[in-house]
Amino acid sequence: MSKRDELIAKYAADLKDKCGVTPDMDLLTKVTIGCGPSIYNADASTVSGSDESELETVKNNFLIKKLGLSASDDLDGAIAAVMEQYGKSNRNKYRAVVYYLLTKHFGKESIY
Repeated sequence: MSKRDELIAKYAADLKDKCGVTPDMDLLTKVTIGCGPSIYNADASTVSGSDESELETVKNNFLIKKLGLSASDDLDGAIAAVMEQYGKSNRNKYRAVVYYLLTKHFGKESIY
């Protein structure tokens, strides 16, 4: 099992246990690959739900640039909803899981 496969299995467990979502493994794999090498870096692989600059990065680099959403869509509300779903008390919010939930939230699975 490769390192990436191990991480995908960990993300799937997070989705199931912490978010109450049965993951679409094909989409989760594509989202994880889309995150690139950041998934192997301890700091870059997670998203801080309380850091405003981090949430701005998610909004600008992922929602607007990658998913092609406009700033008029309720991006902040979606990010807040995903952070709530993941659980504010969870210290480690994996970037791939957050991106997966946002992709599902906006119905943008076709991007992948």
